Amino acid sequence: MIENEIIDTDVVIIGAGPVGLFAVFELGLLGLKAHLIDILDRAGGQCTELYPEKPIYDIPAYPIISGQELTDKLLQQIAPFNAGMHFGHMVTSCVRNDEGAFDVRTDHGLHLRAPVVVIAAGGGSFVPKKPPIAGIDAYEHISVHYAVRSMERFRGQRLVIVGGGDSALDWTLNLQPIAAHVTLVHRRDNFRAAPDSVEKMKALVDAGLMDVRYGQITSLEGEHGQLSAIHMQDNEKNMHRLACNQLLPFFGLTMKLGPVAEFGLELHEGNLIKVDTEQFQTSQHGIFAIGDINWYPGKLKLILSGFHEAALMAQGAFRICRPNEKLRFQYTTSSSDLHQKLGVTS
Repeated sequence: MIENEIIDTDVVIIGAGPVGLFAVFELGLLGLKAHLIDILDRAGGQCTELYPEKPIYDIPAYPIISGQELTDKLLQQIAPFNAGMHFGHMVTSCVRNDEGAFDVRTDHGLHLRAPVVVIAAGGGSFVPKKPPIAGIDAYEHISVHYAVRSMERFRGQRLVIVGGGDSALDWTLNLQPIAAHVTLVHRRDNFRAAPDSVEKMKALVDAGLMDVRYGQITSLEGEHGQLSAIHMQDNEKNMHRLACNQLLPFFGLTMKLGPVAEFGLELHEGNLIKVDTEQFQTSQHGIFAIGDINWYPGKLKLILSGFHEAALMAQGAFRICRPNEKLRFQYTTSSSDLHQKLGVTS
């Protein structure tokens, strides 16, 4: 990138999760060029950051697909449109200029200009909730992990998993077969996870294949970022030392809109962006919001819903980007024009 260079495009998409990626496809079918910006270092959003190997069951035509596989398929699907992709950037401002287009700037000096901005940032900026354990920062990314990006990393390891929700129980069940030993720690014998997962976990405990402890971790033991044990206090105030070399706390995520909150958009309950249901445009003409970050009556936070929103958004974006052109609705199954754009033969 040349210093002070302005990149002109049709649409700037903030967020490169599944919905943002599919938006590239829908816009590309209409001949609109898109640039994606994401604070993460790769495409996929929460799917690849938090559960790349966790199965997803409600994507049409895929009875089962992982978050990483879904991302890979979407990247393959949008490849013909050569979208600009800018990873490791956080959007810091989005201001309408005198010509009516938006100047979008990032914390690393990227400057894009477009008549349309699409916010597809999931729940906004998300950070894991950390357990209140002194010195935990020194172990992070070495032996303390808030997400599982590769199950193989934990093969043959002694794991302590902390939490009582779906993530904690899901990864307990998924990692138990490959780990040397798994201990699940939760503050009480009352789990928020799906009852079926809880029953499967307790069956493993009864069979002697893993342990569950009730209480709270008080301190960590180890050197140079590598854990050797955790210390915990049970609910009877007894102290225990549990040998382990990997700790996985799953306390959920803190979602924040971040700089998007400064864009002057009408919000719902403080952290969701209100949109219409015709084209998912926000209170500002030319700014759209799709996926988990938006709200409208009847909203469902599903990837499937975000794909639908992306398709209708693209129609609205076309009318802004190409005001003097007629929008022709075409089917990918029969349109030779779309086949040409996709690089396929009729």
